[in-house]
Amino acid sequence: MAEYTVPQFIEREPKIFGPFTFKQFIFVGVAGGLTLFLYFLLRDNFGLFLLLAIFLVGGGLSLAFLRVKGFPLPTVLKNSFIFLTRPRIYLWGKKSIPPKILKQVEKVREEEKEGSSLKVSRENRLGKLSTFLETK
Repeated sequence: MAEYTVPQFIEREPKIFGPFTFKQFIFVGVAGGLTLFLYFLLRDNFGLFLLLAIFLVGGGLSLAFLRVKGFPLPTVLKNSFIFLTRPRIYLWGKKSIPPKILKQVEKVREEEKEGSSLKVSRENRLGKLSTFLETK
C-alpha cells in the first residue's frame, strides 16, 4: 500500500512575488501603475494627483489585504453585487407527500371515519379552508 503526503494548508494561496500572492501583486501593481500614469498626466495639478493617488493606492491595498469576517474584499464585493442584482421573489410550492407519510395519513382518515368525536362540517369556513388546502 502506497503512502501519500497530504497537504496541510490547502486553503492558503502560494506566495509568488515575495510576500505577495499573485492576486495581491496584481492589485498593488495595477494601483501603482495607474498612480504613475496619473503622475505624468496631472503633473501640473499636484493636489488633484495626490487626492486620486490616495484613493487608488488605498483601494489597491484594500483589495489586496483587507478581509471582512475572514473573506477577502474582492469576494465580499462580488457576493454583494450578485445579491443586489438577483431578484428576491421567493415562491413556495407544495411538495408531494412521500408514500410512507401518505399511508399514515390514510390510516388516520380511516380512524376518523370509524369513530371520531370531533367532526368538521363542510359548510363552515374551516371546512372550506381544509377543502382548499387539500385541492392545492
